[in-house]
Amino acid sequence: MATNDLSDLIPRFDLRGMDLQLDRMQGALEHLGSPCGDIPAIQIAGTNGKGSIASFISAALQQCGIRGGVTTSPHLVSWCERIAINGEPIGMAELRRLLEEQASVHKAFRLTPFEQLLASALVHFHRENVELLVLEVGLGGRLDATTAHPRRPLIAMASIGLDHCEHLGSTLETIATEKAAVITRGSCVVSAEQHPDVQAVLENSCHQNGAELRWVKPLDRSWRLGLAGELQRKNAAVARGVLRALEPHGWTLTDDDLRTGFAQARWSGRLQRVRWRNHPLLLDGAHNPHAAQQLNLERRHWPGEETGIDWILGIQSHKQAVDMLQTLLKPRDRAWIVPVPDHSSWTLGALLERSPQWRHQLTAASSAEQALVEINSPGRHQNSLPVLAGSLYLIGDLLARAVVTAE
Repeated sequence: MATNDLSDLIPRFDLRGMDLQLDRMQGALEHLGSPCGDIPAIQIAGTNGKGSIASFISAALQQCGIRGGVTTSPHLVSWCERIAINGEPIGMAELRRLLEEQASVHKAFRLTPFEQLLASALVHFHRENVELLVLEVGLGGRLDATTAHPRRPLIAMASIGLDHCEHLGSTLETIATEKAAVITRGSCVVSAEQHPDVQAVLENSCHQNGAELRWVKPLDRSWRLGLAGELQRKNAAVARGVLRALEPHGWTLTDDDLRTGFAQARWSGRLQRVRWRNHPLLLDGAHNPHAAQQLNLERRHWPGEETGIDWILGIQSHKQAVDMLQTLLKPRDRAWIVPVPDHSSWTLGALLERSPQWRHQLTAASSAEQALVEINSPGRHQNSLPVLAGSLYLIGDLLARAVVTAE
């Protein structure tokens, strides 16, 4: 088995995917000796922006010399991206060793891939003597594996919107309730502005748990951020809020340190500029209506957008593609609908069946590469930077195969 292939240890997602429970993870961690059980964690919940908040926090911890163990999901190219210390992903050989060591525990407790990786991460962090954990929620919150960690005094709440409705509920209130269930008694919760329905849920949950809720405003332009996009000013503000709230736990981080760290933050696949055959392309992982709304706000800052955007959109079939397109598509835009590799995806026919008014704007392509060939064909007028969005899995596939390269 090649060292960069973990398929013999991590089951296929379609065979062992979403199965939200806490007892499996709690039992497995107890069996493993409760790794990092006494280490405080910043837990990052919400719908959109969790990874960006984790990136800002990680960069700031590195700047301040705090040894932080960070888990994120999903990955773009390698499973190793999900487990990092001081910004350095775990090595593939080490991750394989951990998964092999714990194979009997994973089998006994029937852990999902996400749970397997989190258990491996906590053992790895324990062995490497991390001082602080940063745990990004995978899905929801109440039954998410990260919630099995017993010490979560700080909660960073990213923007909450509609996504994974098949698992979390069909209204903002029900989804927010699932996500707010991570709030522990006496914790400090930091959030930027939320929808009024979400705000009410967070305020009620904090009141019931005796938790402190701190609302933060987007960072002003005196802060230079390593991640592109105006939406990152909200994410960075949440990161700043939880980092400043570390003081009662023994760490004092100054704004000077945070400014330096935030400027060094990096997070692939989020408003990322890349090149395809020397042609420029913008990548963004927006994959739900709320993220599409944020991306729509960003287009105001793109040169030439008023004359039309060329979109390449790959959207998984369980996502709310019609709502996303209603947000993204303007009258002069054109969109190529492509499959997400190895995932059931929306097709051109399915979209036109729902919204036939788009028949003059939508085109089918067998792959993102075919769409790029057509968009960049000789003699075709291109008004602005093409944008590929809809799925992080699609972006990860392009990066893994080196179809596109970072600028």
